[in-house]
Amino acid sequence: MYRDKKFKIRPVREIKEDLDMAKDYYGNSVKTVFFADGNTILMKTKDLVEIFKYTKELFPDLERITLYGSARFIVLKTLEELKQLREAGLKRLHSGMESGDDEVLKLINKGTNSEEIIKAGKFIKDAGIELSEYIMVGVGGRELWKQHALNSARVINKINPDFIRLRTFMPFPGTFMHQMYKDGRFGLLTPHEALSETRLFIENLTGIDSYLLSDHASNYWRVNGKLPGDKELMLKEIDHALTIDESNFRNPEEGYL
Repeated sequence: MYRDKKFKIRPVREIKEDLDMAKDYYGNSVKTVFFADGNTILMKTKDLVEIFKYTKELFPDLERITLYGSARFIVLKTLEELKQLREAGLKRLHSGMESGDDEVLKLINKGTNSEEIIKAGKFIKDAGIELSEYIMVGVGGRELWKQHALNSARVINKINPDFIRLRTFMPFPGTFMHQMYKDGRFGLLTPHEALSETRLFIENLTGIDSYLLSDHASNYWRVNGKLPGDKELMLKEIDHALTIDESNFRNPEEGYL
């Protein structure tokens, strides 16, 4: 997403101006604020605290502040700093782990490894902040799909995030992995293969208390539930989807290749 953009941290003053504009537009009705863009967690803790406190002053009915953050940047904070952010108003953090398999993480140039992802996830949970982890179905291709599913489940089991969100891999033109696919060096999963990978992942989730959500248009089937209670229902839902002819699903190559 950010290949043509240079990373920079915006001044606190500018962010407060944005918040003032939001206040003028929305009034007091704001319940949640998501400070988006890439790796907001990288900002200095004192600056984030100042921004969060200002946000709560502007919006008296505010219930949640949310950030994005990758594992390799989360671990740059101390546990005490994360607790300061929670006390200032940070309630939830979204983190794209993509995979719990080190070979897959290296393939996609994620810049982290499974142990660092586990450490970062536990940091967030220990700080009392809700954690939403993203798994990218199919990102290991046909060669690595099984270890991608199993090791992603292993990492999730160790973290026990509040939310697990599924996204299905779609190679974007101009990226290295898109070129790998076009050259025949990466096998894109079919709908049934992606569903089978998802099934293996869910089947191996144990000892966690998490919501699993496939809340994105990239996915082939909506599989949602609360673990552990809804696990068998979700597996049955996938089994049903696997009985449907693949011609009824979107073409894996449609719209982006």
